[in-house]
Amino acid sequence: MSATRLQPLACALALMFSPFAGAVAIPEIQGSGTSSPLLGQTVSTEGIVTKLNNNGFYLQDAVGDGDPATSDGIFVFTSSAPTVAVGDRVSLTAEVAEYNTGSASNPVTSANPLTELADIVSLEVLSSGNVIVPTVIDFPETTEGELERYEGMLVRLDTPLVASQNFFQGRYGQVTLAAGSRLLKPTNLYRPGTAEALALAGENARRRIVLDDGTSSQNPSPIPYIGEDNTLRAGDTLPGLTGVIDYGLATNDSMGLADYRIHPAEPVVFERVNVRPATPPAVGGNVRVASFNVLNYFTTLDQSGAACFPGGTRSDCRGADSATEFVRQQDKIVAALATLDADVVGLIEIENNGETAVNNLVDALNARLGDSVYASIGLPEGGTGGDAIRMAMIYKPARLALDGPAASDIDPIHDRPPLAQGFAAANGERFTVVVNHFKSKGSCPAAGDPDADQGDGQGCWNVLRQQQATALDTFVKARQSAAQDSDVIVMGDLNAYGREDPIAALLDAGYQDLLSAYNGQAAYSYVFDGEAGTLDHALATASLGTQVTGAATWAINADETSVIDYQTEFKPEDFYAPDAYRSSDHDPVLVGLQLEKRIVGGAGRDTLLGTPGDDRITGGGGADGLAGGDGRDTFVYASLRDAGDAIADFVPGVDRLDLTTLLASLGIVAETALGNGQVRVLDSTAGARVLVDADGPAGAIAARTLVLLRAVSAAAIEPARDFGL
Repeated sequence: MSATRLQPLACALALMFSPFAGAVAIPEIQGSGTSSPLLGQTVSTEGIVTKLNNNGFYLQDAVGDGDPATSDGIFVFTSSAPTVAVGDRVSLTAEVAEYNTGSASNPVTSANPLTELADIVSLEVLSSGNVIVPTVIDFPETTEGELERYEGMLVRLDTPLVASQNFFQGRYGQVTLAAGSRLLKPTNLYRPGTAEALALAGENARRRIVLDDGTSSQNPSPIPYIGEDNTLRAGDTLPGLTGVIDYGLATNDSMGLADYRIHPAEPVVFERVNVRPATPPAVGGNVRVASFNVLNYFTTLDQSGAACFPGGTRSDCRGADSATEFVRQQDKIVAALATLDADVVGLIEIENNGETAVNNLVDALNARLGDSVYASIGLPEGGTGGDAIRMAMIYKPARLALDGPAASDIDPIHDRPPLAQGFAAANGERFTVVVNHFKSKGSCPAAGDPDADQGDGQGCWNVLRQQQATALDTFVKARQSAAQDSDVIVMGDLNAYGREDPIAALLDAGYQDLLSAYNGQAAYSYVFDGEAGTLDHALATASLGTQVTGAATWAINADETSVIDYQTEFKPEDFYAPDAYRSSDHDPVLVGLQLEKRIVGGAGRDTLLGTPGDDRITGGGGADGLAGGDGRDTFVYASLRDAGDAIADFVPGVDRLDLTTLLASLGIVAETALGNGQVRVLDSTAGARVLVDADGPAGAIAARTLVLLRAVSAAAIEPARDFGL
């Protein structure tokens, strides 16, 4: 790591700001290590004020000692608002101290205390209007901890910076930044403990710095860094930053993560790069299945005097604290669910109070939609477990029918039993959804327990989550056997990132990771300690995997700052809006399925009838009479031997002809087939005739009528819409 210091001014500054007799220069106080060599001593020094905080100020030597290993700046603790101003040259006498910003038992903050001057004996302003030129430093660090040499100094980071976490923006005025691009969870991309995971963890540490508002006060007003749409989204950027470096907590946990921080010396305005998505990503298919962790949707409020399951006390109640908060929470979740518009939604973190909470949510959702669009599947056989929260499932009865009763896994390894429900589409196609919520990574057991944090990035309770994954696989196989159908999708908050042991166990058992298949391993649904990763998963059995058309997260929550959520506490400014954004801390997951009834004729003349749902009909050889029935039907042609069919009920804009295999067999280029006249649509008295002409109208080969679309005019056909070429 290098620094650019403006050396031509050094001699002039040395003459202008010669320290008084007996003074100890700030670099001598700082020393070259993490702690001062003068700890506990009362010293006199002088410098120029570069930044004010609510309880102190930063002081920097006007010249510095030219040693890149020692900092030229230091924090002066005043306990209350300082009386000096930026640009003042001051002399003072105070005690050298080391301040641990975390708990005494926090090994990270204990090893990196903040050197400061405290217990001021005397302070005198010598002059005003002085200027310290920021030291331009290279960032990210080459070696972790290099920023220690700039502790207390005014610096300039010219590196583009990206907001990686904004959870503490409203509470502490903090935003975690990363050099270049966002921080990704190492175990979301690589197996825990591998060289690749360790390398990425190290790189993340070197690229990370915390933007702090320069005050130790909680709930700052105004809330800093709020931008477009009254939010700051993770992924938004800064071209660079000027401020003072120090070290401290980057979380609300005194035992948690700490890092180097920068207190801005100029206004900070982020550029909105990560645009809010108004609608979910397109995932295709004719059935859409989603999961959504709704972050403690409780209808029992802990201010109501009522008690919550399982302990029967107010302390078991979670979520909204008042009727006002509950309405705000409900409005946000309902806005998200209404726009998500999935046919099935697995809900995580619903109050475990029978059907009360989930039906309350369904009623509110249907009220917004203006009709009885959704219903709950009801309570499962096997019960809902002994936790305060449970899984629930809602669906659209007009789109799907329940296929058997709901079931839960009674294996005691689960506090929150997986919830399974079979569904049947109008065409008779069946599938099962299993919604899950594995043990979280927090509330760790004692050291020495196999489930204690092993330091490999998987957090606590990893062994238990592996056991839950094994039990889940057993449960799924039992459901497949009972339903005599292998099509299963496993969804929910598995509290394990994409390459961690529980997910690896399920992939080894044959499940397909849909989010990584369609979005790459960098997909994410959650942000923690500044790193984005996927805790919410969509895993399909092999048979269902062939029917998946897409999978994605809808980035409405994890990237949004928590200051816009439904809660009313700790908010000097209220940026709440009754929309989908920050309706939870997890992003919803959405999967598209193409569930078609496959109907195949023989080599001769057949009469084939579709179902009331979506069908894929292949007449085969011979002149077949076909009718798709209701639904969105696809009629497949693979050879000219299939020609001569008549479709009785083809609906333009709804049904389609699949000609891809046929055109390939004839050597016809799909992109030019229509323009060259190799596929044409002509009117006849009986309807629209679809012709295939292998060498075009000018060629020697005669065109053949592939299929007659009865009672349809040629003008009603839009080939780009109605034909699959």
